[in-house]
Amino acid sequence: MPKKTKALKIIPLGGLDGIGKNMTAFECGDDLIVIDCGLMFPDDNQPGIDLVLPDYTYILEHADKLRGILITHGHEDHIGAIPYLLADLHRKVPIYSSKLSLGFINAKLAEHKVVSPKLCEVKNGDRIQLGSFEVNFFSITHSIPGALGMYVKTSAGSFLHTGDFKFDQTPIDGVTTNFNAICRFAEEGIDVLLADSTNATRPGFTPSESSVGPSLRHIIKNAKGRVFVASFSSHIHRIQQVCDAAVSVGRKVVVTGRSMITNTRIARDLGYLKISPNNIIDAFDLDTLPDDKIVVMCTGSQGEPMSALARMATGDHKSLTITASDTVIISATPVPGNEKSVQGVINLLSKTGCDVYDRSKTLVHVSGHASQEELKLLLAMTHPRYFVPVHGEAVHQREHAKLAQKMGIKPDHIFIADNGDELILKNHKLSWGDPVNSGVIYVDGLSVTDANPVVFRDRQKLSRDGIFFCVATVTNQHKLADVELSCRGVSFNLDDISQEALNSIKNYVEVKAQHENVTIESYQQGIRRALSQLLWSQTRTRPMIIPVVMEV
Repeated sequence: MPKKTKALKIIPLGGLDGIGKNMTAFECGDDLIVIDCGLMFPDDNQPGIDLVLPDYTYILEHADKLRGILITHGHEDHIGAIPYLLADLHRKVPIYSSKLSLGFINAKLAEHKVVSPKLCEVKNGDRIQLGSFEVNFFSITHSIPGALGMYVKTSAGSFLHTGDFKFDQTPIDGVTTNFNAICRFAEEGIDVLLADSTNATRPGFTPSESSVGPSLRHIIKNAKGRVFVASFSSHIHRIQQVCDAAVSVGRKVVVTGRSMITNTRIARDLGYLKISPNNIIDAFDLDTLPDDKIVVMCTGSQGEPMSALARMATGDHKSLTITASDTVIISATPVPGNEKSVQGVINLLSKTGCDVYDRSKTLVHVSGHASQEELKLLLAMTHPRYFVPVHGEAVHQREHAKLAQKMGIKPDHIFIADNGDELILKNHKLSWGDPVNSGVIYVDGLSVTDANPVVFRDRQKLSRDGIFFCVATVTNQHKLADVELSCRGVSFNLDDISQEALNSIKNYVEVKAQHENVTIESYQQGIRRALSQLLWSQTRTRPMIIPVVMEV
């Protein structure tokens, strides 16, 4: 009797509702693999939140099937959630990726005090078997060394996952995309292509990373004082170009910012970042060199308020302050949602009088993602049976789908999925399945929890209108014995309304409450309601009101 064909389930858990927290589960029979496990940084609607993770409940529910975690590259939006997932799994799961990505992951696990699992280095051309999955790795170019794509075969069919990519023909490290492997996989047959959609709205080709080098060297060479370069700490290709430019014009390099120091150390130890120890100095040794012999590599390209660049701009950095004679290069593109923060830092820098260069002024940054012509080229090389645009916002996915139609893929063979959707590949045919539990998990200090809309609403309310405290002592004869009022973060003067507030409280306690069966809770609700009405009528604001009632 013939064996029953297993189905392959493709379940995106993150990465399809924005730029970040990329994570996709692939399940075939009793085997499960996960490709990427990233995080996303919070936006203005999530006050107090440190990190946003994909909801990986499905992985935890099927933990006994999990054969391995495969990482395409070492950016935070692809590796940042690994410590949290491993802590919740309570078992060791092997992680497969390139040497640099594993170096970043290992440092992250040590920081979180998570016992390191089996870290397995793979490289271009390697093939591994994980249960039902035969995984073939191939090199692909991105804005970080060691990026890998994956071609995976199962009994139900095959898929190719690009990870983040662009087709850079002159990469900094000389490692190009393995086009031969992609074409070979296409000859074997690709049932499903999952491809990066981040730049699907941009026409043409994405420029090579090497095109940034001449601009960086020109600015650094002609700067009169110190040069500060803000970039992603994992953008090792960009950091290499800054180091090369600095050394070529006789400047020493200083590295500051926790993640920048960690990542550059790892990259140097593993041979990905090449600079002589004589050309790197400690930030505390800057006084030994003239300003025109210094280049500072720092974090802060996304306008993070606690980053090295922001603290140097405001004078809060422990060893460095940016002055009018300095030059600042912001060598990155703001992640969607960070534009206001980045502009705020640029404005702070401009007030110091220093020269500021960003992508709007000169070529100090190029994207690491493929533009439309490269996406078309990928579709032409792979000619998949089915196409799933991933890694991007809805507008990027839909634009990518349009490109696929132009390249001859039938509309009913294009699946625009959302996080939690289930795609089922069986006998080389793709169809929709039943959605699974999905969403986001928030990291708030030491707390890792689901979204609580009440908490966000309260924090937003506090940030807008402040807080109003009322401590009232009430006798059992419904008499007001004492009231203390205070407030924080409000725009009005408490003295101007204190008497009316006292009258409102007294009116409720001594008039209305005696006609009701009152409790401490009803006292608090009544006082909150009375104060809310008064404050709105007198100030047109609605601060959060905290009534505390004690009965004597």
